[in-house]
Amino acid sequence: MKILFSHGKESGPWGTKISHLAQIARAQDIALDSIDYTDSMDPDVRAARLVELVQAEPNENFILVGSSMGGYVSMVAGEQPNVIGLFLMAPALYIPGYAMQYYAPTPKCIHIVHGWQDEIIPHELSVRFARRHECSLHLIEGNHRLDSSMGDLGRLFKLFLAEIWDEVVA
Repeated sequence: MKILFSHGKESGPWGTKISHLAQIARAQDIALDSIDYTDSMDPDVRAARLVELVQAEPNENFILVGSSMGGYVSMVAGEQPNVIGLFLMAPALYIPGYAMQYYAPTPKCIHIVHGWQDEIIPHELSVRFARRHECSLHLIEGNHRLDSSMGDLGRLFKLFLAEIWDEVVA
């Protein structure tokens, strides 16, 4: 099992949220990597890169973790059969101009965390997806960066990883 992190449009591979969640994953001895997408601002170029990485290891189970545009990127790659979980933070879903507008992720375990005060991606878009796909949705205090909610974000990530572990063992 391996976690692949995908950062947002104007962030980097080891931003605050990803670094915090990576520390939690490392404490559980989970292999991980954070993809550097800073060479392209195109969400669909980024998504194709992640799909290629996931397809390159068909015998590996992946957990995809994405923030904002990285949430969209993870969702697109989440249609691959070896993706077993998605943890998305303020995902950029249903955004005009992004190629994918209909989502059909394969994992049963999908958690979305979105801040009530998000000024960039309306939380209603995450509600729309969660309602349609009956996945876990956590609306928490915070803006788009969720920087004031790292403790909550970490606790929710731990719960998500426990749920994944229960599914893998079951």
